[in-house]
Amino acid sequence: MIGTIQNRDAFLNKLASRLGRERRTEIAKPEWNYNPQEEVLKDASQDQLVEVLKEQCKNIHTNFVLVDTNTLPSALNKVVESYGGGPIVSWKDERFAQFGLSALMKEEWVAKGISLHEWDYTKGAENIEKANCANVGITISDITLAESGTAVLFSNKDRGRTVSFLPATSIILVPKSSIVPRMTQAAKIIREKVQNGEQVASCVNFITGPSNSADIEMILVVGVHGPIKATYIVIEDL
Repeated sequence: MIGTIQNRDAFLNKLASRLGRERRTEIAKPEWNYNPQEEVLKDASQDQLVEVLKEQCKNIHTNFVLVDTNTLPSALNKVVESYGGGPIVSWKDERFAQFGLSALMKEEWVAKGISLHEWDYTKGAENIEKANCANVGITISDITLAESGTAVLFSNKDRGRTVSFLPATSIILVPKSSIVPRMTQAAKIIREKVQNGEQVASCVNFITGPSNSADIEMILVVGVHGPIKATYIVIEDL
């Protein structure tokens, strides 16, 4: 559901009045002489970004698999088997079919008795219960940050955000074309979508490997409040 802003002008006018000034309606974008955030990996090729992501996955306790579209089904099946099989929950996303995964997900797994729940917004809370009981959650990265090993997921009615953090393990498909150097480029992409009038997800998740925390005595513990294991499957789609 798209929210509607109400009484915005009255609220902002009152706020400006309390601050003792006129309300500002236009702000000039500053021009910086030096932009260090643009320099990191700026000349890296797409293949080099893949290597940076691969190395970063070692630091974030995430398995890294590189495949083409022909070997993707067998690679995905192998990762699922290594995690102990189903139940599985996934987004309802046409990209699964585009990557040639329909036969695996809707035929082979069914024949093997592996339960797969595809997110269905009409089922409401049942989706969350399925995600909560799932062993594996499968999603697709919309933007991927090589520097930090972060997958950016855009939620919508067919792509529930709980698919990425309620199951015991997480598999994120990463199109090679989605890989950018760092947060700088991701912010630009999202900003451009807004400026072009595209509907941007109300929930954008930045996920860096399995859940972890070092709150207690700075000791890193993986799998505290979400998936205990994660795999990125990078797909050669260029």
